[in-house]
Amino acid sequence: MRRRAACSHGIPCSQGAGSVGRVCTVVIDVPAAPGDPVRLLAVRDEDRDRPWRGLGPWWPDRPGVLGVRDDRAGGAWLTVDPDRRRLAVLLNREDLSTRADDEVVSRGAIALDALGGGIPDHPPTRGFNLVEVDATGARLVEWDGLAVRRTPLSPGTHMVAHHAMDDAGTPRIARWLEEFRRAGLAADSAWWEPWMRVVEQSTHDPASAILRRDAHDGLVLESLLVCAVSIGPDGVEMREARLAEPGHWDAALPTRLLTGDPLSRR
Repeated sequence: MRRRAACSHGIPCSQGAGSVGRVCTVVIDVPAAPGDPVRLLAVRDEDRDRPWRGLGPWWPDRPGVLGVRDDRAGGAWLTVDPDRRRLAVLLNREDLSTRADDEVVSRGAIALDALGGGIPDHPPTRGFNLVEVDATGARLVEWDGLAVRRTPLSPGTHMVAHHAMDDAGTPRIARWLEEFRRAGLAADSAWWEPWMRVVEQSTHDPASAILRRDAHDGLVLESLLVCAVSIGPDGVEMREARLAEPGHWDAALPTRLLTGDPLSRR
């Protein structure tokens, strides 16, 4: 399978209307009690041969912003501004517009812009979903190439992939959302461990697995990275773990997430 050129988030630049790769997954818990943190588990799917960097301060022109960087185009998949208690993570979505490729730009700046001036009502990109989090809650920004929708996330556990939030038409959401809700969060600092057990369980059903290998539109995208982020009034904590083999679970993955040096701001 050939690997073709992609925009900064690994999404094919020529991915036009009606085309969408079923990649990247976000599980997020919005607390009911004011002052409790928002918890988010994000899985990044990408071409394994495309160079990238994990969480770090890779954008000198955006002081204070950390994120996961695409080295080829300089864009971001996930960004965090710890001092302002803000996060954005990008997922691709079907584009319904009739715009030609020369009428759109890369989606790579979206997660960066979300922490700055925000997302305009008519972004000059192909479609996307953007999960935005701050110390007061979370929102989903949906852009299908025709209209932007901005939806606050209600308290509880939600999943976002390449269509609507909690979309029952997405196999991994239909199969595993209720399992994530039943699993809940651990009470200690490793709050993500019950969710990671669900991720492991999902690997036994490749059609709905959270960790994925998708061949779409000439591009092979595989799960490469898991990030766990907690954002609340008391601060931000971020952890990441790379998959030993892209697209595949390994027993040491939860340990790497737990023992890796956290990026924390309080």
